[in-house]
Amino acid sequence: MSATIDPTGPRPGTPAAPTPPARLSLKAPGAARGLLDGAWWPRSRDLLSELPALVDVLDPAWARITRIAVNPRHWPVIPRRIPVHGHVVKAGWFTELDPYELLLLSYSVGRWDLLVVPPRTSAPAAARLMAAAAASTGQALTAAALVAAEETRHGALAGDRPQDPENAWESEGGAPSPRVGGPDRPSRLLVGM
Repeated sequence: MSATIDPTGPRPGTPAAPTPPARLSLKAPGAARGLLDGAWWPRSRDLLSELPALVDVLDPAWARITRIAVNPRHWPVIPRRIPVHGHVVKAGWFTELDPYELLLLSYSVGRWDLLVVPPRTSAPAAARLMAAAAASTGQALTAAALVAAEETRHGALAGDRPQDPENAWESEGGAPSPRVGGPDRPSRLLVGM
């Protein structure tokens, strides 16, 4: 997958929709540092809309987040600058990063690594992944290793199953295309989103 870099970011004057709270699980304060510091379960692959809720939780706990980095495999659009409440977070991408990891940086405190649970993962699978990433005991595993272990034990994650292009577009916020029903393609009605 190739990433699209959006240098412009959001349009000024665009009203922001209320952001639901971040689904997040962090290691306990004082816990031994491992490969991961916790897990984040975003609702979509839209960094512009998902990151503000995460930063709202992390800024008071970890100090101001100034930069993030992701692997572009699961993030179709990576804006260079993401406005969050009170400041801007600079974003970058590296193909060398674990595709299931979000790297967060703060000038004053340091670096944190979070497992990113795929958005469409079932609640039970997400809960297991989040608990494993925030555990301070047991074997330290990378984000990809935790996801692979979950898939081995319980089957493929819904968030990693291939989608047809139209469903992928719609699940990431694209507009649906009108369809005419037929025997092999029934019509569908979209009512209020």
